[in-house]
Amino acid sequence: MKALPSKAVVLTGAVVSVFLNIPAASAAPEAAIPAAQAWIDIATFSGMGMPMGGMAGMGGALGGMLGGKGGGDGNTFGNTRTMSAGRWVDVTVRARATPSLDEAQQAVPEGFLSPALELRTPKNAPAPTRDDEEVKHEPPERPKGRMLLYWGCGSEIRPGQPRVLDMATASAGDYGKFFVARSATQRGAHSAAGRPVWPSSADSRMVPATASLVGEHAFSGKGIPDGFRFKVPPAQDLMPALTLEQAEKDGVTALSWNAIATARAYFVSAMGSNGKEDMVMWTSSELPDTGFGLMDYQTNAAVDRWLKEKVLLTPATTSCSVPKGIFGEHGGMLRLIAYGDELNLVHPPRPKDPKAKWDPVWAVKLRVKAVTNGMLGMSGAGQERGDTRRERTKTQDEGTQGLPAMPQPMELLKGIFGR
Repeated sequence: MKALPSKAVVLTGAVVSVFLNIPAASAAPEAAIPAAQAWIDIATFSGMGMPMGGMAGMGGALGGMLGGKGGGDGNTFGNTRTMSAGRWVDVTVRARATPSLDEAQQAVPEGFLSPALELRTPKNAPAPTRDDEEVKHEPPERPKGRMLLYWGCGSEIRPGQPRVLDMATASAGDYGKFFVARSATQRGAHSAAGRPVWPSSADSRMVPATASLVGEHAFSGKGIPDGFRFKVPPAQDLMPALTLEQAEKDGVTALSWNAIATARAYFVSAMGSNGKEDMVMWTSSELPDTGFGLMDYQTNAAVDRWLKEKVLLTPATTSCSVPKGIFGEHGGMLRLIAYGDELNLVHPPRPKDPKAKWDPVWAVKLRVKAVTNGMLGMSGAGQERGDTRRERTKTQDEGTQGLPAMPQPMELLKGIFGR
């Protein structure tokens, strides 16, 4: 097999090894580890006809699985990963001098829950892993059946498509050719022993609908150096919600969405069945890509590279069509992501001379995204939601022939998205 370009993470081997670990980055030398470090993840989720913030309770339950206290009506840590409709912020901070740090404060601007957020280390938090940029995903169980991959916006299926993987007969090389999944997701806000987080047991306030992170922020706590202070510019503020609209004509589904001024790029994907128990995938990329690794935060450098390759849609793009003949009447699950501008700050800055001694005092990584989801054939505004659901329920109750039984594809979806 040819050597693969570094710009694409290609998942090889049997499905059990499809999502193998990305090679770990070498650990940074001790002198380059900041005395204090913070991670801030910002997410806006919408879709499926849900009002913003309308699933706070469910978000709390899901957040509890990801390190928050869960089970309550308040905000919990981990909601930036739950897809619960709303605006969410997760924060983690660590101090090199205080490995057992159990609390900290984050001073925030007047427009965001001022004067300060109370960070606490969750009870029974896992031991911290090393501070590299590796992200590991659990491999799904080996599925059965076929997988079909389509790509590109337009009205017609392009020549050479779909790419087909028959899992009953596929070799390791076949898997390698099929599962191309670009990803540059790095470590963000996380729960670990000795690393206080927000939202917390001491401060579970919800993010207000009109909240803004723009302005000066500062971290304080035992072992956190004085002067851990920085400004969040407008480009890294909370994004507005994405609204995905659909219009179908002659089998082509035209998708459109609202422009977000701070979006760096967009990406659309859909998954479903063709009625033959095949799992069908389509993405807006001009190059083959399953999209498994792209529905999350990505680095600025990766986004810029994939824009040039036309893997991602430009920030000026607000429409894309799903070609006819891919999903048909069986529909599929849609996802649209807007990538925000990642902010990476370190003080003092790294010297231009690589041999010069460098002992950073603090560092912060801030990531932004907006994601919406829906079903093919269902408007993002939710006006058609009730009729569509009633029609599908009636069809199922009548036992209509030809509706796909999708246990294998759905199990694979759980493996992919149940991270």
